[in-house]
Amino acid sequence: MTVPLDPADPADTLPAPPDPRARPSRLGVLADLDKPLVSGFLVTLGVLAALLLGSALGTIGTIIVYIVLALFLAVGLDPMVRLLERHGRSRPTGIAIVFGSFTLVFAAFLVFVLPPVIGQVAQLFELIPEAISGIPDSLWFAGLTPDAQAAVTGFIEQLSAWASSPSTIAALSGGVLLIGVGFISAVSAGFIVVALTLYFLASLSSMKEAMYSLAPAHSRARLADLTERITSSVGSSLIGSVTLSTFNAATVFVLHLVIGLPFPALMAVVAFVITLIPLFGSVIFWVLASVIALFTSPLQALIFAIAYLIYIQLESYVISPRVMNKAISIPAALVLIGALVGGALMGIIGVLVALPVMASILLIIREVVVPKQDLKL
Repeated sequence: MTVPLDPADPADTLPAPPDPRARPSRLGVLADLDKPLVSGFLVTLGVLAALLLGSALGTIGTIIVYIVLALFLAVGLDPMVRLLERHGRSRPTGIAIVFGSFTLVFAAFLVFVLPPVIGQVAQLFELIPEAISGIPDSLWFAGLTPDAQAAVTGFIEQLSAWASSPSTIAALSGGVLLIGVGFISAVSAGFIVVALTLYFLASLSSMKEAMYSLAPAHSRARLADLTERITSSVGSSLIGSVTLSTFNAATVFVLHLVIGLPFPALMAVVAFVITLIPLFGSVIFWVLASVIALFTSPLQALIFAIAYLIYIQLESYVISPRVMNKAISIPAALVLIGALVGGALMGIIGVLVALPVMASILLIIREVVVPKQDLKL
């Protein structure tokens, strides 16, 4: 379309201005996307970039686990450091006191707990063949029906054949070697995590301030309040979980000594690890330990089951509310889901971290997502 310059001369014209309502034509790369070769090339580059990123994340996955664990440990230890600061200690002094205390506790574990546990594990492996061979002479075996006795006898024979086969012996030997390698790796990983935890604990305040500065000025106060509540909840959850597991381990150790059950130190360590699972850990260990105690004596197993069940009730209604008083309440279903996902991703570390992570997500949803949705009418 053209506009005449002179109405008397239609040949003298200029281009008309562009219509703002007209859709602009696609230029450059957008136009090249119409070509199948260019589109395929760009898609291939995207897939290769995703594969490279996934490979890089898989390579540094262990380092990421170390960083996450160290960060959670720093957040968990920070409340104790702040408590010392409120009593007139400087932050470096508080960090030194906290780490010195945990170093003494860990040294006491290595000296007084680990040797009996290793010895009792060796005794357990020595007693397993004797316990299996003595099953046909036990009273509970005599009370079974003939079909049940035949089934149990067949299972014992299959188990003995499996244990004495060369492939099983080779696998167990390889497993012992893997355990040794894993122990060395765990020691080296422990030094790395301790170093990172010290760094994060010393610079936690500056890390928070740097994160606040990235937010808009009008949102920094709310972000700071939400972050402090999250870190406080995480710290309370971690400290509370370890404290409850310690109470469980001490109770199991005392019960085994009083009742006369074998392997008290080993069962106490097993109780500490299993009861790190929130809410359900104590019940899981109660069932497991009661079944194991049956091999010693049905009466002793019954006494242990009743005594530990009483402790579970005491822990649920008296100890846990006082230990976990600052933690955010989480529905039991979410606790179980978080523990399963954390255990599948990071093992026992993931189980320990799952509860604080779920608490943080719930707090963000309650404080940020839900209020925004309430404003939408």
